[in-house]
Amino acid sequence: MSDLKAGPLAGTGAGRLLALACLALLLSAAALGAVALGAATMPPAKILSAIFAFDGSRDHILITGIRLPRVLAALLAGSALAVAGAIMQAVSSNPLASPDLLGINSGAAFAVVSVMSAYGTGIGDLYVWLAFVGAAAAAGIVYALGSLGAGGHSPLRLVLAGAIITTFLTSVTTVVLIFDQGTLDAVRLWTAGSVTGRSMAQVKTVTPYILVGLITALPFGRHLTTLSLGADASRALGQSPVLWRGLSIALVILLAGGAVALAGPIGFVGLLVPHLVRMCIGVDYRWVVPFSAVTGALLVIVADMVGRLVFGSQSFPVGVTIALIGAPFFLYLARTRLRGDA
Repeated sequence: MSDLKAGPLAGTGAGRLLALACLALLLSAAALGAVALGAATMPPAKILSAIFAFDGSRDHILITGIRLPRVLAALLAGSALAVAGAIMQAVSSNPLASPDLLGINSGAAFAVVSVMSAYGTGIGDLYVWLAFVGAAAAAGIVYALGSLGAGGHSPLRLVLAGAIITTFLTSVTTVVLIFDQGTLDAVRLWTAGSVTGRSMAQVKTVTPYILVGLITALPFGRHLTTLSLGADASRALGQSPVLWRGLSIALVILLAGGAVALAGPIGFVGLLVPHLVRMCIGVDYRWVVPFSAVTGALLVIVADMVGRLVFGSQSFPVGVTIALIGAPFFLYLARTRLRGDA
């Protein structure tokens, strides 16, 4: 793929490490700015005081109860979706693959909407668990369907199975929402991809799953690089494509399922970030994974902050802001970077 050529940072390990450290510092600054900026600007000293010496004041409640959970949700969702996208593109050998290829978004939405429609919208934080379970179940079904037939699963079968399950679940979910206005009102922001109104309890619920996924993905880098070369090449190098694809899909379920449960189906992050990273540092997934994690978190935090400040609404969905950024880049990607694969 033309977008997998060595980029400007595809040099020594020391250079990449320095670039990753600089990117992490930029992420820290963006996170601090996202907590500080809003209708009332909070100085860094007050933010630190709210975190480490909470006194119950209005400003401290605003920081720890509203802004900090929102930023943490954006950070976790962005990093998880980006790494899940990088894994999907390596496993499927498909440069346009993204987490929703496995029906994760549609499975999460179907589970949440179905239960809310049946039992009412007053289910509190339970919807986070519903979304996670729905996402994991849908991805598991897609993987099972993609494994049917002689020779086990293949990238093409996964894509076809994912498209079928996604279309079916999306259609059923839409029908439910058409006939249940109350559920539609309750999940409208979440289905657009939003970190608005996230609570620290919700963040704490999903954080262990995402952290386990991110930490586990780091040593997978070498195997992902081999997988990205194709099944024949990976076998020639002594790798079992079936085993490592299965383990990789499990990681995608953990990462993307947790992200969708926390912030809804935010699009384009899992598609765009891995491309940007590979364009800059090359195809070594030992570096693609950590760079994708930091870049994805930075993208979602900045997009959410821009949406709040530019559009003047605290509830503006970050998924819409990222779509405004991602759609033009996707067109550029399809017209130029992938032309060599046609």
